[in-house]
This record gives sequence, structure tokens and C-alpha cells, in this order.
Amino acid sequence: MKTKILLDEEQIPKKWYNVQADMPSPLDPPLHPKTQKPVGPQDLAAIFPMELIKQEVTTDRYVDIPEEVRDVLRLWRPSPLYRAHRLEKFLKTPAKIYYKWEGVSPAGSHKANTSIPQAYYNKQAGIERIATETGAGQWGSALAFATMLYDLECTVYMVGSSYHQKPYRKSMMNVWGAECIPSPSTRTNSGRAVLEKDPETPGALGIAISEAVEDAATHANTNYALGSVLNHVCLHQTIIGQECREQLAMVEDYPDVVIGCVGGGSNFAGIAFPFAGDKLTGKHKDVDIIGVEPASCPTLTKGAFMYDYGDVAGLTPLLMMYTLGHDFVPPSIHAGGLRYHGDSPIVSRLVHDGVMRAVSLHQSEAFEAGQTFARTEGIIIAPETSHAVKVAIDEALKCKKTGEEKTILFNCSGHGNFDMSAYDAFHAGRLVDYEYPDELIREAIGRIPSIQ
Repeated sequence: MKTKILLDEEQIPKKWYNVQADMPSPLDPPLHPKTQKPVGPQDLAAIFPMELIKQEVTTDRYVDIPEEVRDVLRLWRPSPLYRAHRLEKFLKTPAKIYYKWEGVSPAGSHKANTSIPQAYYNKQAGIERIATETGAGQWGSALAFATMLYDLECTVYMVGSSYHQKPYRKSMMNVWGAECIPSPSTRTNSGRAVLEKDPETPGALGIAISEAVEDAATHANTNYALGSVLNHVCLHQTIIGQECREQLAMVEDYPDVVIGCVGGGSNFAGIAFPFAGDKLTGKHKDVDIIGVEPASCPTLTKGAFMYDYGDVAGLTPLLMMYTLGHDFVPPSIHAGGLRYHGDSPIVSRLVHDGVMRAVSLHQSEAFEAGQTFARTEGIIIAPETSHAVKVAIDEALKCKKTGEEKTILFNCSGHGNFDMSAYDAFHAGRLVDYEYPDELIREAIGRIPSIQ
């Protein structure tokens, strides 16, 4: 029985997979924040290079990965697929549990799969600086790494609560030459407006996005980069699921269940979209694809499927997605990367159409699962990833009851080496489980602008 399933460097995918080509109906177009008319390439050109804009709107099934990008990806890809024998034994389950380990990237997570091509295309377009936001710091770290490789400047607006909870993420960005600023900040009009209303705000991804977009839009040499949500970001991540299929084929297996944690949707899309494509095309109709989110920010499970801004200030296009309202500020949980009011439009559509489904968890049960994983498989994972582990354990325990020998696959999206204060809080019993009240969600959704 293999524990680690490896591919050769030559087997890094040569193309990204675009699930839009296999979806039964097209996505609703993004709308201009002021006119509410469909956004065109010229509307996005102020903050994105044209190659990424093309990837954002294409419905081609495959998009070529530049060889220059594959050369950098070889630093850590293909990433290993592990069979979790020790976890299976601990659970006494007949299920087979596999996990894709994305923590082997230099930045420590899946985020580098998209930061590299985004930095590459911006460099090709003559851009000198990139502004972005980050929640827990995984994306900010990955973009700092990528901009360092391509000799670009980088400014990261990091959600304030995470900035203070995870100081070494900021240090990591600084080592790679990036500037990291706690958000909301006094540097932008967006940040100052939020601080004026609530000086003690913990911040949120929607606020940090507003700051980064404003920064990019007001500096001619600067573009904006997003680490999740958008179509081209999810596209870049599909190398994860494509590699998984090849690795499982090496042991003559295929998943019955595919799981990923969900904030904006990028790591979940990365592992799920290739299998969703198999489901949509009838190759494997019964695969169960599950996205896992925190109960304190239950976008897919309690949000409304409607047009909304991607940021607090209303600077971004309106996207058709599951949303809790663009001015929704979730509580300061330790899985900072999952604290986003919206979700990827493609993930949202696939959940809405029943191709995939979503569940929510409290942070204490997620941390308990993360500790179980560390004490069986040895890897200390990010709090975000522990949400996926919890559902993988739950699915394996169901098999223990039924005797089914299902194959369970989940994306282990990043390490928790800079999250030890969160684990300390868990061990000290200081974690607070918070389920956002339905009435506050309804109020936030009620403030979303109506589309004429």
C-alpha cells in the first residue's frame, strides 16, 4: 500500500481546466459598479493585464500554461498525494482517505499556484507594482514570493485581526520584499471611511479589497491581484485536481467524495473543478463534492444567491454569487482566510445548481480535527484546512457505520506553522464558537443594491 503518490516534473499539467466549458448554462456577467451594465475588457484594463482579462471571460475548456510559468511551478510541483493510513487506522474506518498536500510550496500553501502566473502576466504587461489584500496571510505571502521572483514591488493590505494574530506572515512578506499594511488603514479613502465609522473594527477581506483596488486604480504603475473568487484565479488552481486524478489513477482509484474548505473558493475550486467536470460530462455522475465554511461566515449555507459587490466600498464589479452582503463584517475567528462575505461566481453557480454542496462548522470542532490530523499524520495544518479535515473525518466515520469502502479525497491547502497562537488558544479553551445570527445576515443582505 502506497503512502505517498508522486508524479514526475514532466507531468505538471500543461493546460489549466476551465469548468465553464462543461457547465449547462453560462455564468451571469459581472456588472459595472456604477452603470450596472455588463463589464467589458476596457473596464478591467485599469487594474488587470489583458491576458488575465482574457482568462477571466474565456469559456474554452483548456487554457495553455506558459512554459515560463511551468518552470517556476517545478520548484514544488507536482505536489504529493498522501494516503492517510494512520488517520484511517485511528478512525477504524473501511474508507480510504487521501489528501493533496499543497503546503510544500515555498509560501506554504496552494496560493502560489496563481500568484506565479499573475505576477508573470503583469511583468509581461510592463507593470511595476502590484497591490493586493490578504486574510490570514497565505495569499499575501504567495504574492510576495511571486513578485520577488519577477522583480515587482508589492503592497499587501492584511485584514487587521489576522495581522495581529499572525505576525510572522507579515515577516515572511517583508523577507521577500513586500510591504504589509494592517487593514483598514489610513492610506486610502476606503480605509479611512471604515475607521471613521468603527475605529475598533477587526477588518474584513471586503475592506482590504477596497483598499487594494483603490491603491491600484490611483497609481499608473500598479495593478491589482486577487487570490481567490475570480474565474482566472480558480482556473490557475485546477492543476491541483488534475494532478490528483493522475495520482489516483496510478493506484487505480477515484474519489467518491471530494472536500475542500471555502472562503472565496480558490483551493476548493482547484481540487473540485476537474471532478465537477467529470460529473457534468457523465464520466463519474455520483461523486459527492463538498465545500466547508465556518458557521461564523456561512456564505454558501446561509447567504443569498444574487448580485453583490466584492468589496465594502463598492469599487469592484457586481458579481452573481452567494453573499452575506458586501458590508458584512464577520467575527474575528482564527481561520482568517475564510472570513469573506462572498464566493467565487463559478463555485456559487455549481452549488446553486446542485453539482456541489456546502456545509458549515464551528471553529472548535475544526481545530479538534486539525489536532487529530497532526497527531496521526504528523502535519500541523492551517486552521482553514482543518475545516476540510473535519468533514473528511465525518465522512469516514459514516463509512465505519455503514461498512462502505468509499474513497475520500480532500485538499490539504496549507501548513499551520505560523498559526500556533491559534492552536494555543484552542488548547487553553479560549476559542469561542460563534454562529452569525440569521437576522443580522438578513439585514446585511437587505443593504445589497437592487439590480435594475
